[in-house]
Amino acid sequence: MFLDIRGVTKTYPGADGPVPVLAGVDLTMELGQTLSLQGESGSGKSTLLHLVGGLDRADTGEIRMDGRDITGLSEAGRAALRRSDVGVIFQQFNLIPSLDVDDNIRFQARLSGREDAGRVVELIEALGLGPHRSKYPEQLSGGQQQRVAIARTLAAAPRLILADEPTGNLDEATATTVLDEMLALVTRTGAALMVVTHSNTVAARMDRQLHLSAGRLA
Repeated sequence: MFLDIRGVTKTYPGADGPVPVLAGVDLTMELGQTLSLQGESGSGKSTLLHLVGGLDRADTGEIRMDGRDITGLSEAGRAALRRSDVGVIFQQFNLIPSLDVDDNIRFQARLSGREDAGRVVELIEALGLGPHRSKYPEQLSGGQQQRVAIARTLAAAPRLILADEPTGNLDEATATTVLDEMLALVTRTGAALMVVTHSNTVAARMDRQLHLSAGRLA
């Protein structure tokens, strides 16, 4: 078992008091497995992704990755985890403004020590970014920036990919290509893939489909 989540809770402060978001989530994943998370807006889908990716800390419960408890890691430890094992595709693109498309895509792979020039070229061509390699983020449309962010994550070949609405800003044809590339990486490397999505089409392509409601998974 690669990912083991037990009894995870998360509450945020609100104007009228604490707002519970996750109320005891249990979830396991194996390497090579794909999973979709669906649920209404505000149901805690992105919160769960952030906890697994080490971007936030659970209030209670335990998240173990490859047998290691990551809930107690320091900020530096969680950053190291994202460099080595976890790739996060955000709704916000988080591209580096001073780097062109080519260097943005290579950035994460260089940090992880897994840069593969051939793989970068494959991703650039597959995602239709060839004509934009020398452009900077401000010169790209929202959909193009999203494709760059996805390529950056996939180029680093993480063991766990966490994708938050990865096809939300893409047309149908490009969304299909993006999903094909993510699933191909899972097949090629044995990575695990967890996708937050509102799309039933995207969810249907995953091995497992889970729904988050009232802070719990079903």
